[in-house]
Amino acid sequence: MNSSINSTFSPVPKISNLIGEIIRYLQESHSYYTTTALVALSSAIESLIANISENQRKIIWKFFTEYKMELNRHFEKEECEVIPYIQNLLDGNRNPELRIDQFCDTHSNIDEKLSDLKSILQLSLADNGEQQEKEALFAFMSRLKEDFKRHTYVEDEVMEPLVRLLENMPPSMLKAQPQREQEEGSSREELSDREKEILKYVAQGLLNKEIADRLNISINTVITHRKNITGKTGIKSVAGLTAYAILNNLVDINSIENA
Repeated sequence: MNSSINSTFSPVPKISNLIGEIIRYLQESHSYYTTTALVALSSAIESLIANISENQRKIIWKFFTEYKMELNRHFEKEECEVIPYIQNLLDGNRNPELRIDQFCDTHSNIDEKLSDLKSILQLSLADNGEQQEKEALFAFMSRLKEDFKRHTYVEDEVMEPLVRLLENMPPSMLKAQPQREQEEGSSREELSDREKEILKYVAQGLLNKEIADRLNISINTVITHRKNITGKTGIKSVAGLTAYAILNNLVDINSIENA
């Protein structure tokens, strides 16, 4: 056996960095949804339903109010239960009575009811003359739905599998993470524009040759860029790079799902 192999390497700091980035993304999303998106949505809906029948207004507003409450409960559960659980897990403070799957069981699909709300509004406002305002509202709701879809994808397909991986590690591996590796993760270089472009194609499932053909560069150049991407991010797997690309808005989630 080669004695020069570093037997003290641990993947935990790398996983921790990625999970930390996911948590920041979720928290920033929660703040945007509650302080900006829902406020704008509420104002636009209130304005557009002013000229329809009182009964219609009550039904729509009740549906929207209940939707907002459900959404806020979802965010509160993540902020007060899920995120603290994950942070304790990373600190080596495992609660044997809890697993991430217990939180997932109550996870609601937050973009589905938004689609229902949009459909209800489209039907109820069909005869409303405020065409420009309606189009602006429905376009905003479509963008918001895609953002919710991304939010759900990151939770279900990226965060939860990583947390399950941590749950199956011995507690000793989660404690006393090397400070040096954590600092390295927080001071990595920024990706160049070309590296971001290549990372986007990697996340979309393209092979090195396909990327080379699209960018009119050699395969060796693609390989070199991929090594640089790994060196800067500390992430080697395609799944990990895909998660990184999504979290940093380098790739649209739909381009991955439809790849």
